[in-house]
Amino acid sequence: MDSAPATLSRPRRVGARWRSQQSPIPAAPPLRTGVVHLTAECWPLARTGGLGEAVNGLATFQAAAGTPAVVVMPLYRSVRQTAPNLERVGASFSVAVGPRTEEARLYRIPASGAPPRVFLIEHPGFFDRSGIYGDNGSDYPDNARRFAFFCLAALAALPKIAPDAQVLHAHDWHTALAPVYLRTVFGEYPFYSGLGTVLSVHNAGFQGHFPAATMGELGLSLELFTWRAFEWYGRTNVLKGGLAFTDAAVTVSPTHARELRTLEGGFGLHETFIGLGDRLAGILNGIDTELWNPATDAAITANYSAEDLAGKRWCKAALQRAYGLPQRAPAPLFGMSARLVSQKGLDIVLGADLLSRTDAQFIFLGAGEQRYHQALAALAALAPERVAVEFAFSDRREHELLAGADLLLMPSLYEPCGLTQMRAQRYGTIPVARGVGGLADSIEHGDTGFLFAAYTPAALEEAVRTAVARYRDDVAWPAMTRRAMRRSFGWERSVAQYDDVYRRALAPRLVR
Repeated sequence: MDSAPATLSRPRRVGARWRSQQSPIPAAPPLRTGVVHLTAECWPLARTGGLGEAVNGLATFQAAAGTPAVVVMPLYRSVRQTAPNLERVGASFSVAVGPRTEEARLYRIPASGAPPRVFLIEHPGFFDRSGIYGDNGSDYPDNARRFAFFCLAALAALPKIAPDAQVLHAHDWHTALAPVYLRTVFGEYPFYSGLGTVLSVHNAGFQGHFPAATMGELGLSLELFTWRAFEWYGRTNVLKGGLAFTDAAVTVSPTHARELRTLEGGFGLHETFIGLGDRLAGILNGIDTELWNPATDAAITANYSAEDLAGKRWCKAALQRAYGLPQRAPAPLFGMSARLVSQKGLDIVLGADLLSRTDAQFIFLGAGEQRYHQALAALAALAPERVAVEFAFSDRREHELLAGADLLLMPSLYEPCGLTQMRAQRYGTIPVARGVGGLADSIEHGDTGFLFAAYTPAALEEAVRTAVARYRDDVAWPAMTRRAMRRSFGWERSVAQYDDVYRRALAPRLVR
């Protein structure tokens, strides 16, 4: 399973401004078979946020719908801890990354249940580390080489692990080099030339910025260091380069697709996203509605449903008791489950006067920047009967929080999709959220939640007051809770939309 030669062939002109001719696209060609997901994260093996859950959810539901799906990811230390019984696949093989050659080994998770199949690329020097992207809040300095190696090794392994694949689906900047290497390093090999490529942008706030000299280190021709591909204010931008080469691009909600095309919401790449034209789609993520089901959830104090809400009261009392809050049923209980970083709106939460304006209680669950840990801990110390914090996040804790809270705080600065607001509605916990990205697409203002526009403490305060007033209405509140619980947030609709994107990505390959 030798890798392709390290020297680059002259890149074929592809991408928004690199394709010299546009072939006629036949209407809805059938997917022949198979999609391969390249990702830096996949739950439950490794995750830092929504990326890992989204990839797992999409691939799982694709497989359930009959599309053969394969996931390829790095073999991190955390993966060995989660899945200790890995199977070796074949012999080690060489991968040329720029001027250096590295050894790769391929493993798989034994098939013991439902698909998708999961394969892992091993390189102890790159991936046997305590973190995925870095330690103690700092990125690993060799992240560009780590993920370039992963892309090249995964591509070299494809004929062995997914010989019938037709679509290569890369996720975020960590795998954005895969479409580039596919059309350059591997461009003359028949198996690869027939693959369509899709690049998902889960969080455009992370793009893979590196010095200009990184191009040579990754084996990328300096011809590609232009504004049309990798060059971004004198630096190498990996996500931008991947977007120039991919056949189709996706982000994780329709509203966020529109936001990315604006100066305010494009993270410096708005012109690139505009240039993609109809090759950029916005598809809302889904959730696992079996895992997130209050009627069957074994992690919560009492089960309940939209038809019988009695168990939710027991869950609230247990949550208050667990966090040392007075068990006052009439007091609205807000939960916030999020990474404690600026994106999640902590600045306006801390800037708002939420305690004096309502009698609500608040529980904050998550970990992140120390400045937010310290500020929330100080708030809890000031008002221990009203505020509790939990920095040791776990899946079980999130289930308990969403089952027991009355309302969810999600005042994000930006939110490409978001999953917590979907889970919350499923559990009858009403979101109070800023109307951005996937929050605007998944919350029906005034019907299943409350949205506000301005990113200010005052706007958050007003939304919280409105929500608390609705909570006091003994007729309107249960009705709102039941409407939220009956919303459909499964992956079925999203999988059908991805099929359409795959057809678009494949179309130029089919008419060659």
